[in-house]
Amino acid sequence: MKRSTIELAVGLFVVLGMLCVGYLTVKLGKMEWFGDNSYPLYANFRNVSGLKVGAYVEMAGVNIGKVDQIALAKEHNAATVRIKLKKEIAVSDDVIASVKTAGLIGDKFIKLSPGGSEKMLKPGDRITETESALDIEELVSKYVFGGV
Repeated sequence: MKRSTIELAVGLFVVLGMLCVGYLTVKLGKMEWFGDNSYPLYANFRNVSGLKVGAYVEMAGVNIGKVDQIALAKEHNAATVRIKLKKEIAVSDDVIASVKTAGLIGDKFIKLSPGGSEKMLKPGDRITETESALDIEELVSKYVFGGV
């Protein structure tokens, strides 16, 4: 009788431990349990070198979303980036999206600079004003070979 109680306690402890590991995996992976609390916007850039899926999107230094997808738009010969913003964030239609670097050689992210328009973008709309990533290698090569 005593052995079965110990086995039951150990079994419950293992199940509880597995539930905790599963919960932490979902939380640390920043997955959503029920539905998505974000909406998509699109932007075309000439150059997104170094930008990765999962990079953060910020406005005024605050993280408001993430990069969801990066693809090549063949009709524009540009990179189309789909970002997902938190639903409570409203973005005007004259917002400027820029690819920036965190630090000197840090990760790339998208910075949104708000505009003054009263008209807001709807889910699935396109950001028209964009600034591509600054290519340090290109600048150095222009400087070294006298292109500046």
